[in-house]
Amino acid sequence: MITTLINHKDKPKKSERTLAAIHRVGQAVSVAVGRFVTVGEAIATENQELKDEMGQACFEARKAGDAIAQLTDVGSALLSQSDPRVTVFSDRTGMVKAARLLLSSVTKVLVLADRIVIKQIITSRNKVLVTLDHLERVSTFQEFVQIFSQFGNEMVEFAHLTGDRQNDLKDEKKKARMAAARAVLEKCTMMLLTASKTCLRHPDCESARINKDAVFHRMRCALEQVIEIVTEARSCGENKSLPASIYDGIRDFKSSVECLRENLYSSSPQSVGSQLEVLVERTEDFTDSAYTSHEQRQAILGLCQLARQDTQQLVHAWVEAQSAHAKEATEDMEVAILKTCQSVNDLRRELHKVAVGRASDLLKVHGEQLPLRALKAAGGEGNLEAVAEYSRTLSEQKEQLVETCRLLCHVSGSEPLEITCIHAEETFHVIGPQIISAAQTLALHPSSKIAKENLEVFCEAWESQLCDMALLLREINDVFEGRRGDKRPYLSLPRPGKHSLTNLKTAKAVKLDAEEQTSMAKLGLELRLLSSDMDTEVEKWEEQEHDIVRQSQSLASMAYNMHLFTRGEGLLKTTLDLFHQAEVLSEEGLQLCSSLRTFSTQLVDEEKSLVVTEIEKLVALCQQLQMGAKTPVQGKTATFQKVDSSIQTTRGILTVVLSLLPFCNKLNRKYKSERSSLGSPQDWRERQDASTPVKEEGALNSKSSNGFGVKSLEQHMAGLNLLESK
Repeated sequence: MITTLINHKDKPKKSERTLAAIHRVGQAVSVAVGRFVTVGEAIATENQELKDEMGQACFEARKAGDAIAQLTDVGSALLSQSDPRVTVFSDRTGMVKAARLLLSSVTKVLVLADRIVIKQIITSRNKVLVTLDHLERVSTFQEFVQIFSQFGNEMVEFAHLTGDRQNDLKDEKKKARMAAARAVLEKCTMMLLTASKTCLRHPDCESARINKDAVFHRMRCALEQVIEIVTEARSCGENKSLPASIYDGIRDFKSSVECLRENLYSSSPQSVGSQLEVLVERTEDFTDSAYTSHEQRQAILGLCQLARQDTQQLVHAWVEAQSAHAKEATEDMEVAILKTCQSVNDLRRELHKVAVGRASDLLKVHGEQLPLRALKAAGGEGNLEAVAEYSRTLSEQKEQLVETCRLLCHVSGSEPLEITCIHAEETFHVIGPQIISAAQTLALHPSSKIAKENLEVFCEAWESQLCDMALLLREINDVFEGRRGDKRPYLSLPRPGKHSLTNLKTAKAVKLDAEEQTSMAKLGLELRLLSSDMDTEVEKWEEQEHDIVRQSQSLASMAYNMHLFTRGEGLLKTTLDLFHQAEVLSEEGLQLCSSLRTFSTQLVDEEKSLVVTEIEKLVALCQQLQMGAKTPVQGKTATFQKVDSSIQTTRGILTVVLSLLPFCNKLNRKYKSERSSLGSPQDWRERQDASTPVKEEGALNSKSSNGFGVKSLEQHMAGLNLLESK
């Protein structure tokens, strides 16, 4: 809207329509600023340490908004040369100054609000750490129960705050790191409970103490990682580089080779050769592995040698072209470039096949959980020798899984998935020894129910990580085959309600039984098919970073998680997990509605009418899903009905989005083509001003005028619990 006001075409004669449009846009800006400032002032009231700074920024924003409203108060009557009022037509400099003041003050408000959110997360973390220290030092069950209750409430608060922050993060690497750290905290909370109880019951048991200490250490590391991400400390983010992967090496090598088509002198033959040797060296993780078969090793070595030969031919043709002072790649060079790229592609395909094949085989073998069952049985019998024997078997399996995660990291295809592979590797590396120490404790105290429960919890964590690895494997395959990429499963702790202690006490997490899963199977299958169709549609968009594409992909991913729930699989284990996922999905759907409304402002009447009608359907369904997910229910029948309703409403949301995607894609290409054919940006802006005088008001009413970040600020407010969620 600011751009529209500043860049309007100044013509001697202004039509009634132009004046009305300018007036309407100016008033819309003023109202939006008023709403924004109200939220900022509410934040200032709740945070005295930033009250003066926030108050000043809000004052400047309101002042700029009023100035813009005054400058655009041109009314519906035509202005004459003798009109004494100062307006946007007579004082363009004043409009520019007001716009600059408005944007700078709004930015300051957003930065201050973000500082408050970060401070709240740090404060919450500090509370958790203090309680964690108390838990570690307790000596009686009564004291432990009391402090753990406090710890649980603090962890729920921390999980909610960090979950909101994870959703706000734009950097996919940081988002993946945050998800990994929060997953550790989620799993370690239950481990901490049983490990501490075991240590209290058997205070002289060394293996119980080792088991407990490992859990406390891992929780502290995860808490620290969250703070590093939130505060952008030097030890995280861009300053903490990922291990060099083969995928990155192949991508960079191909880029260097293909650049030669445009510029023969973009790099030297020596540098390209060195790049290939570094890439070949990284394949040693595959060829040096004891678990790689002789045939696979020979295939990898053969493809490496072929890549060397093709690169050598390319270098030879390249040197000849440079000697002949060629300005572009010769025919021999073009053939060599194609062959070189093909050979490294074949190498990547072989490495992917080896890594994914090994992971699939391990998951099949470990799916039977034979060492875990044997450890439980041996521990329950008090057989220390058998525990030692099966511990060696589990340790060998752990090493296989750790190495396989490392190989998957090489071929993952994206940095977020690389981070998830590293998280899986670390998890197997840590939980393996913890299972062994828990089994040793049970073997020393075979009649201890607490020791048995503790071993069970660690075994469940191992099984859960195997399930996560299966999901990771599917995502890596999807990226390799060009389907869905960089998908992040929602890993937050389930939260029954929005900061509601009542809901925390009354809501009960349950799992669907076999009969209920059967009745849900048909609905779940429909969700799977719809999410697959949505993936197909978004792949047709040229602009893969478009908000509509990104938000539609997110909806498809969450719907797929709900499909897995109906099969008793995936990350959503209980009905509370499902309802929380439904709530997050509804929020993402409402954000998609906002993006669609913004998109609709460029459409003409008939096209806009069709899109707006579908948007209204989508808003109603998202609100219905949100209200249903937040409504507490009691009893098995009511819970099952709520599950059924949530999945049916989700199906309705996906159906509407699926109908919109191809239509919006077609319109997007059409208007993009028209804009590119215009000779002057000013002509296009004038056409927009003349044809869409009402659109800005519609955008305001739908809260999609997000240039000032009002929605982002309101989301921060929701995280601070100052305002009700939108």
